[in-house]
Amino acid sequence: MVSITYCELLRTSFPPSENNPEELGMGMVSVESPGDEETSPEILMEEETKEPAAFSRPQLVTYLAYQIEKGDTISEIAQRFGLNQDTLLSFNEIKNSRLLQIGQFIKIPNQDGILHTVKKGDSLSSLAKEYSVTEEALKIVNGHSSDELQVGERLFIPGARLSSTTIQEINGDLFSWPVRGYISSYYGWRTSPFTGSRQFHSGLDISAPEGTPVRAPMAGRVQATGYDANSGNYIVIAHHGGYKTLYAHLSVIRVKVGEYVKLGDRIGDVGSTGLSTGSHLHFTVYKNGVTVNPRSLLR
Repeated sequence: MVSITYCELLRTSFPPSENNPEELGMGMVSVESPGDEETSPEILMEEETKEPAAFSRPQLVTYLAYQIEKGDTISEIAQRFGLNQDTLLSFNEIKNSRLLQIGQFIKIPNQDGILHTVKKGDSLSSLAKEYSVTEEALKIVNGHSSDELQVGERLFIPGARLSSTTIQEINGDLFSWPVRGYISSYYGWRTSPFTGSRQFHSGLDISAPEGTPVRAPMAGRVQATGYDANSGNYIVIAHHGGYKTLYAHLSVIRVKVGEYVKLGDRIGDVGSTGLSTGSHLHFTVYKNGVTVNPRSLLR
C-alpha cells in the first residue's frame, strides 16, 4: 500500500487509472513500518488509552491505495480499515459496487466522510451549515487556503454520510423481487413480439402463473391504478428517493390510490391483461421520472 495526499487530486479533472497505483495521486510516499524498540506494558497502556491531540483536530485528507482481492466487498474492506462503507463508495465515486473487479485499485482515506461537488451558489459557510461541520474544518481537510470555491470542485466533507437509499442503490439491493418467477424479457432494446421491429423495453417481464401474488418491493404510497390497452390492469407506487414503480398486466388490483403499502404487502395478482403474450408481470422502475434497469436494483 502507499499513502497519498489528496488535496491535489480534488482539484484535477483527470481521474486516475483504477488499475495503476502510480496514477492514484500526487506526492506519493511509502508507509514506514514501526520500529522494533520495546515499550513497557505500563507505557503502552497509557498510550493506548490517551487519544493523541492531533486526532481531535481536523486533518488533511490522505489515502492508501488498496488492491481488490478475491472475496472482497466494500463493507468488509471498510470494516477492516475502520471506516463507513459510504466513505469508500463516495471517495471512489463507485456507482455500482457489483462491478468491482479483482486487481482493481481503490482509495482508502484516513478518515470518514463523503465527496461533495460544488454547485453554483455553494460557499464554505453554506456547506458547513448543510453538513454540520465548521468552515475551518472544511479548509483544513481539503488543504484550502482560500474561502472561494469553484463550481465543479470536489470537496471532502469530514464525517458526512450518504443516505441509506443511495447506499442501497449503489450496492444493488434497493428493491425486493415483486413476484416469484423467471425473467422472460429484459430491460433494453429487443425485437417486439407484436410488430417484429426493434423496440425499447422499459422494464422486466417476469413470467409466473396467473394469480401469483405481486408484492410491494419497497414501502411507498399508491399513486395510480387503472387499465389501458397496453398495460392492462396496472399500479404505480411512489417511493422515497425519487423512485416510482409500475406493475402491469395484472389480473387483480388489490390496492387503492393514496394507500400506503409496506415492503411485502400484496398489491395485486399476476395476469395477462392488455397487450400481452402470456401470464407475466411487467415491472418498471423510474428514478426522477426516467426509467432505469430494475435488475441492477433488485436484491
